[in-house]
Amino acid sequence: KLDQSEGMVRGAAKAQAQAKAQKKADGMKNHGSQLEDQKKGLKMMCPACKTMMPSYKIFQAHHDSKHSGPCPTEDAIQVKA
Repeated sequence: KLDQSEGMVRGAAKAQAQAKAQKKADGMKNHGSQLEDQKKGLKMMCPACKTMMPSYKIFQAHHDSKHSGPCPTEDAIQVKA
């Protein structure tokens, strides 16, 4: 049989956990979305599939794994202004 005092201790821990979770959730509200910052970092577009890339090095890896033929030079691909 459970003692009544054990239930109260768990109730206090539950309340503390809820308060901690609420505080964490309130802190996350201030951060907002990172989608706009992510879009600013995408500077190059693959001419074959129109996928945006942040750098030429990543574009080369993408092209080697997804497309056939020689990889275009950095000047040949579209650079977002």
